[in-house]
This record gives sequence, C-alpha cells and structure tokens, in this order.
Amino acid sequence: MTQNDTSKVSRWDQHGREHVVRVRRTGVQRTIRCDTCGWRRGAQFLPWLKAEEHLAQAHQATVDPTAA
Repeated sequence: MTQNDTSKVSRWDQHGREHVVRVRRTGVQRTIRCDTCGWRRGAQFLPWLKAEEHLAQAHQATVDPTAA
C-alpha cells in the first residue's frame, strides 16, 4: 500500500500576500509545488528547506506566519 501525505510551507511577502508551497510525499518520493507560480520540483532530501528557498527567492516571501 502506498502512503500519500501532503504538508505545506507558508510565507508572507512584504505586501501581506500569502505564498504556499506544498510538499507531497508518496512513499519515499517527495514533490514540491508552488501554489502561486506553479513551480514544481522533486526533492528527496530537505524538501521544506527547498520550499522556503523558493519562496524567498521567487516571491520575496520570508515572513513565517507560525513564528511568534
């Protein structure tokens, strides 16, 4: 049986817009996809870090909504 899980990395840009990259896991494979621009990449290691890098570089979205 194949396990399928999805999580997300959210960041806000300086204009208050939310940008989301979803990390989808199917077995040991992980795919990251940006909801804002459609960017997609396979990432076996550190997918959340790669998602954060994309948000910062492509959308200048660096504000973490979960940080206090």
